[in-house]
Amino acid sequence: MIVNAPDIVAEVTAAFMAYEAALMADDIAAMDGLFHDSETTIRFGVGETLYGIEAIRDFRKGRGGSPQRTLGRVAIAAYGRDFATANAEFFRDNSDRRGRQSQSWVRFPDGWKIVSAHVSLEGATS
Repeated sequence: MIVNAPDIVAEVTAAFMAYEAALMADDIAAMDGLFHDSETTIRFGVGETLYGIEAIRDFRKGRGGSPQRTLGRVAIAAYGRDFATANAEFFRDNSDRRGRQSQSWVRFPDGWKIVSAHVSLEGATS
């Protein structure tokens, strides 16, 4: 298995940055397009636990956008040509608490998709 093939890391980095742009713009259609359309897709957030793409979509429709943030360190690793992870630190505007985000990406016939995501804030109790 090839780890961190430069072309695959570049593809996943582009997908990750497209997701970040969609998140900051509250572009729900673009975010949905980057998540795998399946009941096996999972997103754990700071205050929510979502199983399945429909629960993820419902959450996005009801939250009114993500808090704005600045990315810190981003680490993307590719394992073979069809699986990768993306891990990022972020800082929400007007807060010095560090957030963390992890995503598992899989290449499907229609492109790279997030199949699992987790978001947390340091010191969060919920």
